[in-house]
Amino acid sequence: MKSGYKYVKETFEKHEKAYQTPDWYRGIEYRKGKSVQRIERPTKLHRARSLGYKAKQGYIVARSRIRRGGMHKVRPKRGRKNRAMGVSKYTTGKNLQWIAEERAQRKFPNLEVLNSYHVYSDGKNHYYEIIMVDPNHSVIQNDPKINWICKNSQRRRVNRGKTSAGKKSRGLRKKGWGSEKTRPSIRANKGRGK
Repeated sequence: MKSGYKYVKETFEKHEKAYQTPDWYRGIEYRKGKSVQRIERPTKLHRARSLGYKAKQGYIVARSRIRRGGMHKVRPKRGRKNRAMGVSKYTTGKNLQWIAEERAQRKFPNLEVLNSYHVYSDGKNHYYEIIMVDPNHSVIQNDPKINWICKNSQRRRVNRGKTSAGKKSRGLRKKGWGSEKTRPSIRANKGRGK
């Protein structure tokens, strides 16, 4: 017997991206919106709940738009060897989802980022929905399942790569052989064991 959220998940996994489907209309709405915009409820409810979202006071969802692709460098005007152009194959040190989370944090400085998930892509942008929590809200402070986010050690957690997207970008999904220098951080291990 399947739960209701399982049925919701299946409808999103069909990827109906044809003309005049709900996904098609959603893309039009997203392109008209702001780069970081607060929304009333999550688009993918099953995904939001699996990442810790609850429909109660203190939880906020924001949609963040970020451009696709690598770092767009300006081509030098003067002569260079091809290898010294410094134009193509340049990427950020972070993944785009982490950057989208940081932009949402800047937009809502009194909130903390709990997690995020991908919701839509077109030819130009990625769209992520970011679950944010108000650590000063009494409902959050009195909930034993989420009040860990009220600690001082969780302050600005997204800027220190403590969200799931940040940990993935820092290489912390892997353990054991081959990942000796990723913990506690890459910079902490710089120059060690040459």
